[in-house]
Amino acid sequence: MATNLHKPAFLNRSFIEWLISLPVFILLIMTLVIGAGEMVHGQLLRMGEKLFGDPSVGVQYYMLRNDPVKPDCNPNPDIEAEVQKKMAASSSSGAGSDVDALFADDVVDPEGIRQSLITASNECKQQHADYARNKKMVTPFLAAYRSVEATFFDIFHFGTENRSVILIIMVVLAGTLTTLTHHHITLRPARTRLDFKVSSGALIVANSLLLCSVIANWRLEQSTGIPVEHPSIDYLWGGFFTAMLALNIWQFFKVPETAEPGGKFSTALLSVPIYASMGMTAGTFFLTQHHYSGLAIYLGQMKELSGIFLNLSLYIWCGMLLKQTRVVDMFLSILRPWNFSPEILTYLILLAAAIPTAYTGASGIFVIAAGGIVFREVLNSGASRQYSLAAAAMSGSMGVVLSPCLLVVVIAALNKEVTTTQLYGWGQDVFFLTSTLFLAFSLAFAKEKIRLAPPKYAIPGMLKGFGNVSPYIVITIMVIGFYRVVLDTKLDEFTASMILPFILIAIVAFDKMRREPKGEAVAAPVVAEPAVIEPGSDRRVGFEQAIRNATTEAIGHIGALIILMALSLCVGGMVERSGIMDYAPKEFSNIYMAMTFLVVTKVLLGMIMDPFGAIILVSGTLAPIAYHNGIDPVHFWMMVLVAFELGYLLPPVALNQILTRQVIGEAEMDKADAEVRHLGFFRRYERWNLPVIVMTIGMLIVAYGPLFFYAK
Repeated sequence: MATNLHKPAFLNRSFIEWLISLPVFILLIMTLVIGAGEMVHGQLLRMGEKLFGDPSVGVQYYMLRNDPVKPDCNPNPDIEAEVQKKMAASSSSGAGSDVDALFADDVVDPEGIRQSLITASNECKQQHADYARNKKMVTPFLAAYRSVEATFFDIFHFGTENRSVILIIMVVLAGTLTTLTHHHITLRPARTRLDFKVSSGALIVANSLLLCSVIANWRLEQSTGIPVEHPSIDYLWGGFFTAMLALNIWQFFKVPETAEPGGKFSTALLSVPIYASMGMTAGTFFLTQHHYSGLAIYLGQMKELSGIFLNLSLYIWCGMLLKQTRVVDMFLSILRPWNFSPEILTYLILLAAAIPTAYTGASGIFVIAAGGIVFREVLNSGASRQYSLAAAAMSGSMGVVLSPCLLVVVIAALNKEVTTTQLYGWGQDVFFLTSTLFLAFSLAFAKEKIRLAPPKYAIPGMLKGFGNVSPYIVITIMVIGFYRVVLDTKLDEFTASMILPFILIAIVAFDKMRREPKGEAVAAPVVAEPAVIEPGSDRRVGFEQAIRNATTEAIGHIGALIILMALSLCVGGMVERSGIMDYAPKEFSNIYMAMTFLVVTKVLLGMIMDPFGAIILVSGTLAPIAYHNGIDPVHFWMMVLVAFELGYLLPPVALNQILTRQVIGEAEMDKADAEVRHLGFFRRYERWNLPVIVMTIGMLIVAYGPLFFYAK
């Protein structure tokens, strides 16, 4: 089915591209335009003040944004006549009974009335003078300028008011494509007929629970009689889960022709999408609690976090745009002439990969975009497949503590005790600690400790590689400079999601004009099994085709990741409503006991929940316990972030390990297992063991080390 949908149907575009890719592309561009509209509008206000404001006469641009309205007061009243009129009115009102006289106002002062009328007359004259002056300043140029400024304000205002609707529409479209292509995140991709049937059966149950919850929540909202903000969201969710349910039933009976016959039920359970497992678990819990609208209510938290999820969608798109270029491969060409040993090469790759990992939200996006290249590069340097898999998985984890990672922004937004500056400051130290630990343990288990090419051969090759990369660096600097100079906006954690797509689009445009040599393109180290599109290993396509490929592939990942995060919010709601956190001790005998409890709890949460959902849960439940027991807030949240890094690599979810498996492909996974089947436990499971050992030790150091300096 997916293959047919991707075949050209009209104007060399497939049905998927017309019905899903194009609308999502428009939504992504709309999100960028809305974000840019805010920046441009702010700059237009500042420029308008310089162009049309006149401090010498007290005129500011905001006074001229609308046509001046002529005052309706009389600037030249007959003062004496008005005084007599008010005196007469006062006398007539006081001619009542003696009882009324007891509560009458003070004796009316004619002079006071006269001064009040003179003051009002002067103010009216000033208003008429301001009106005449402002009217003269409304030139055709000003009228045109404020029309442009008002347009950008309308764009920004529209986006702010409808951000949640844009997000849900995007999730609905992306989730549909993800389901059509069997692209949901699973512990193991479906292979056999039984795998597909068990996967579809689980989705039928999960989506049925979600649909029933949405209907129950809609009825609850209708019964209250209180107006609902954006009621269209309920209809979108209802339509989405109805369509998914119908599609899942169809897929249950229509197994792909490529599926292998047979299968084992125990193995098939690993092919159940993780979001389906979360939906069935949380949905069943809410049913037992007779809280039928529970799933829908916690899904509704996406509305409050719509900005973050939209930013994440843009970051995923950036990752797929990066995948359409040779940037990662060219960066590695700087390192290749040195012929580093696998351990040193991996360490350098991890240092470099942390930057895009942080800029793409640390949600495995870099693994999706470049994990295949990292795996192949480390493997070609002489490493085992197991070690190469560990390197690919770790490449998407360590940047979680660096600027401008979205997780840190969410933490600072929900917890006023910490700031992004504090967390990013500590994050740099934590990053170098964990990366150095990875190098140390890699060398400790390595057969060949150090390998290095002679500098006289390596340096010329490195300089040549740097020359190939330098145009991309210049493009990046130019785009950042444009925003800094023209829009007075710097690249930081708040603006990165709006600036990075333009950087990547410019890089893609240059890369396609530069035209990759055919020999290099065919040999490009792309080992991923494409789940959504099949561009092949030849990246020699035009700019428009590259944007289409990146968008279509991004949609599958947007659907898979955001739906997983949405159901993680539901799991967090289940944990919160179960009251299990109420059993947590509020006070411990000493700070070390408190930290031990929190460390174990965070690791367990990181193993089963997406970090964004876990942060919301921790902020309201465990963070106050940490503060109450004397743990510094910055220290606590750095421990949480490292625990989440460990959670990225631990089952049962192990998101980065799953994504690594997805981009590397099952054939390479089978080869990796076959290579070490005869070796000991550590080597057989090195892709799991090495990252877990490193991150566990790093987490223990981060958790307990600072206590010796400030604990009482």
